[in-house]
Amino acid sequence: MSNVSGDVMKKLNIQKWVGGRVIKTGLAAFVTALICNLLQLPVLFAVITAIVTVEPTASDSIKKGMIRFPAAMIGAAFAMGFEFFLGPSSLTYALAATLTLLTCHKLRLDAGMLVATLTAVAMIAETEDQFFTSFVVRLSTTLIGLVVSTVINYLILPPHYHEMVREKVDQLYERSGTLLSRFVKGGSHRELQTEYRTLSQEMERTFSLSQYQREEWKYRRHNLKEIREFGILMKKLEYYQKILYHFANLLYLNLDHAKLSPEKVEVIMKAVDSIGAILKDPAHRIEADHIALIEELDALFASERERRIYTDQKSAKKHLSVRVAIIYELLALEDVLEDLDKICSREKLS
Repeated sequence: MSNVSGDVMKKLNIQKWVGGRVIKTGLAAFVTALICNLLQLPVLFAVITAIVTVEPTASDSIKKGMIRFPAAMIGAAFAMGFEFFLGPSSLTYALAATLTLLTCHKLRLDAGMLVATLTAVAMIAETEDQFFTSFVVRLSTTLIGLVVSTVINYLILPPHYHEMVREKVDQLYERSGTLLSRFVKGGSHRELQTEYRTLSQEMERTFSLSQYQREEWKYRRHNLKEIREFGILMKKLEYYQKILYHFANLLYLNLDHAKLSPEKVEVIMKAVDSIGAILKDPAHRIEADHIALIEELDALFASERERRIYTDQKSAKKHLSVRVAIIYELLALEDVLEDLDKICSREKLS
């Protein structure tokens, strides 16, 4: 019975339809409005503050909240000062917004510039000559919005960046295996370049998610096993960075220009298929048949290199030929795979 109910709950999980951050933003707006109504304070700007201050991590909410409140004080002070001397004119809005941005930037309060500027311009239209009262009320509502968004961000639907990074890493490796096969089978250079850039961008996003996880651990409980698993995951991501580097080199080479015999091309194709299969395998296992293929590729590299040295002596050329460069990059990929295999074996033991 419990298994059935668990499956039902999974199917009804609202996070499948609405992101966790969206839910937290809506909840922060509701709680902020509720508190302001109970205290008979203006609701609008408090809710705006709560909405714009929900961050990806609880750590960011806390750190940026400590910056945003003093920044809001600066914006409120400029708004009241210029309205006192100039009234609610166009120049008042321009000066309050501009000087708030400049001051926050000079004081290194950049994370609070948006809230501070919104505070400044929103206060001008609602002051009605009650300058000190408006100043206190506006800062109170700003503080309520900041505190509510931070508390909700910390307590409600905490993000699981560890699992997100794991899924992203597996996806990156699988897509890179497909990309390698397309390269050898003569895929369009433009399409290969587009896919390579996409993978590079996804890798950068994954590194960002990993940083979010580190920030989350500053304020949440975690154990040694989680840290060890995450460390292995980061190693895999670093190895993937190396793999993309070798992919970038391969994309500027063309197997058709290598002018290899059909037998040698077959050796390269089999090695590529095997490397691609290992990349797609979440465990990245290296089997005996793969090692045999790499030994053939290694022998081919040695023979082609000797041939190139002999040709260089005749023609005084010093650069690598296309065929030698392709084989070299594939062997370099193999070196990364061997390190990856060791990391994955260590992951199983842990």
